Amino acid sequence: MTKDEIFNSILGKEGGYVDHPADRGGPTNWGITQKTARAHGFTGDMRDLTREKALAILNDDYWYGPRFDQVAAVSSKLALELCDTGVNMGPKVSSKHLQRWLTALNRQGKLYPDLEADGIIGPRTISAIKSLFQIRGYAAAEAKLLKALNCTQGQRYLEIAEADQSQEEFLWGWLDRVEI
Repeated sequence: MTKDEIFNSILGKEGGYVDHPADRGGPTNWGITQKTARAHGFTGDMRDLTREKALAILNDDYWYGPRFDQVAAVSSKLALELCDTGVNMGPKVSSKHLQRWLTALNRQGKLYPDLEADGIIGPRTISAIKSLFQIRGYAAAEAKLLKALNCTQGQRYLEIAEADQSQEEFLWGWLDRVEI
């Protein structure tokens, strides 16, 4: 799966303009919040945010910035999951989820050194992914890591809804993002 296919998948899920009163992200288009669009110099009405501008923001903030491109060099499916979750929760959150699972799956530090869940994808995180895939088998490790990430994603959605009843309205839709 290429970066363009990953972005098309995400934009297909995100759709167009939304401004729900309970949405803490405020006006959003193509999954890009107004705050993020403004940080990228967009000054217009969010209804007018073009797909092309959204793609440029995805490229900067949700692909190269968090280094999901480096993850894609190992597993495009894993990169899709991280990028999609990153758009929804923030790339640091999805990166931390990955790092926590990599540490939990490394046989008490026997496969590779434990990772600090700092939300920064660097050489140690990439090395841990490669080691896990090599030792546990690429297909099996990839599938289990994707399931693990979706477990954590679902847990986070539940915690958000439990902490703020106004967010319960989004829980049903959020669960569409969780693959099983």
